[in-house]
Amino acid sequence: MGLSALPRPAVRRKVRVLLLALVAGVLGVVATLVAPPPAQAAESTLGAAAAQSGRYFGVAIAANRLSDSTYATIAAREFNSVTAENEMKIDATQPQRGQFNFSAADRVYNWAVQNGKQVRGHTLAWHSQQPGWMQSLSGSALRQAMIDHINGVMSHYKGKIAQWDVVNEAFADGSSGARRDSNLQRTGNDWIEVAFRTARAADPSAKLCYNDYNVEDWTWAKTQAMYAMVRDFKQRGVPIDCVGFQSHFNSGSPYNSNFRTTLQNFAALGVDVAITELDIQGASATTYANVVNDCLAVSRCLGITVWGVRDSDSWRSEHTPLLFNNDGSKKPAYTAVLNALNGGSTTPPADGGTIKGVGSGRCLDVPSSSTTDGTQVQLWDCHNGTNQQWTYTDAGELRVYGNKCLDAAGTGNGAKVQIYSCWGGDNQKWRLNSNGSIVGVQSGLCLDAAGSGTANGTRIQLYSCSNGNNQRWTRA
Repeated sequence: MGLSALPRPAVRRKVRVLLLALVAGVLGVVATLVAPPPAQAAESTLGAAAAQSGRYFGVAIAANRLSDSTYATIAAREFNSVTAENEMKIDATQPQRGQFNFSAADRVYNWAVQNGKQVRGHTLAWHSQQPGWMQSLSGSALRQAMIDHINGVMSHYKGKIAQWDVVNEAFADGSSGARRDSNLQRTGNDWIEVAFRTARAADPSAKLCYNDYNVEDWTWAKTQAMYAMVRDFKQRGVPIDCVGFQSHFNSGSPYNSNFRTTLQNFAALGVDVAITELDIQGASATTYANVVNDCLAVSRCLGITVWGVRDSDSWRSEHTPLLFNNDGSKKPAYTAVLNALNGGSTTPPADGGTIKGVGSGRCLDVPSSSTTDGTQVQLWDCHNGTNQQWTYTDAGELRVYGNKCLDAAGTGNGAKVQIYSCWGGDNQKWRLNSNGSIVGVQSGLCLDAAGSGTANGTRIQLYSCSNGNNQRWTRA
């Protein structure tokens, strides 16, 4: 169904909203609203910008590059999460059966912690980068070796790792939707379930993830097979907490706008999602911003990890796929990502402006110029009246008439979008994205013209983000 990624080398070098306090008032009868604290200015680093929405922006680190001052400086400054590129894989942590070696892995882990970063664990069970002794095993012996390895590594890092990629790349490339024919798969089709149950027992505090590539496009057979497995696991109580999308976008496996649909559909199963190994051939600023906005639009998206610091550190350096050039200078893609993480690169002017629907050409409008709390907003011909003038504030509000806020009356699909007296709640805060979507901070859902309507009087609601023209807006 889908194209496979470009050829992969045999050994790959891969390596949430400020909760606003409300103070209950006199004798518990009269509530007093406390003015929100001053909004923070846009952050200047990727990790800090991501942290504004409770997410991380991480990087894959190689232990042997930490002595490179440019590399280490960028990594320490820009990112708030770290994944070991190779150092926590099977061959590195158990080179001889029963003899664990965490020296390189601990170097990455300790550097991350000393620099105030969380750590993702990668990876526990994988068909690749197995040491020779494991490659020689099969059947029940290999199954036991997998269990012993998971227990050994997770015991060493118990309580210290935020997420573990428990199983990596277990589905076949191409259109079959089948499991990959690996030595682990040949131990029995339940091997993935066994790995997750073993991992939960070994460290109940870690999020347990399944991680794979070429699963970003919702239409692809591999994506659907992974979805079916996760759905089955959730239905049967198999302990899976998250799904990692590697997101190596290139000419053989390009970014598709349905990636957001993929993330949303997996999240709807009750798992978190994460973008775990992001690199983009040619480092398109637009594609990088789209990927970030896709994550920001899905409330269960934990964060994003790029696979390497500079192009010269990438396992696909010839594709120049990362955010920093070889000399450590920032690319346009870096700025695009930072702007997206900070809430979009464009906002309405401070003195107010119209918000026009891309699909309809009509404006976001308060019917009959009402000022009554609870009035649902609509589409209407643009006329620049005060009921169509919206000001975006530093607190993330969209204000009309100066003291009324665009307000979400719920958090589910179809929730009414109305005007209400501004009080600082998260249901009155909006993220304006560079792709034209307007996302509710509390709900993670998009400002939507109901039924893809374009006529005067079309109601405005919240709905799962789809990148449709009825969810895209221009501001002037």
